[in-house]
Amino acid sequence: MNINGTLVAQAIVFALLVLFTMKFVWPPIAKALDERAGKIADGLAAADKAKTELSAANKRVEDELAKTRNEVATRLADAERRAQAIIEEAKSKAVEEGSKIIASAKVEADQQAVKAREVLREQVAALAVKGAEQILRKEVNAGVHADLLGRLKTEL
Repeated sequence: MNINGTLVAQAIVFALLVLFTMKFVWPPIAKALDERAGKIADGLAAADKAKTELSAANKRVEDELAKTRNEVATRLADAERRAQAIIEEAKSKAVEEGSKIIASAKVEADQQAVKAREVLREQVAALAVKGAEQILRKEVNAGVHADLLGRLKTEL
């Protein structure tokens, strides 16, 4: 065996192996690596896009929360103003109703005072008639002396 022949044969086999690998094995491997690199690049781009969208969504959520908080504060303030207005209205109605009750009580008291005076006048007139009757020792007819009793009532 000749060492040079073996080396040449091995070099030819190696060259054939390299050519076969470059023609049939290497292109699918390179294609798979390129596809994988493309998928990784697409995934990174999608991740960046999702990150951007997430930050935009967070900003929108914060804006909506701030808007909602402002709305709630406005509604609470409106509710407090309405409650105060209702309380003030109820107070004014109560004062008005109290004034009406007091006025009606005063009118009723005045009417009762007038009635009491009338009753008192009649009783005084009756007592005066009885007193005069006893003084005169004779009976005084109230029907006959109505004019006298009327004047006496007005004087009292």
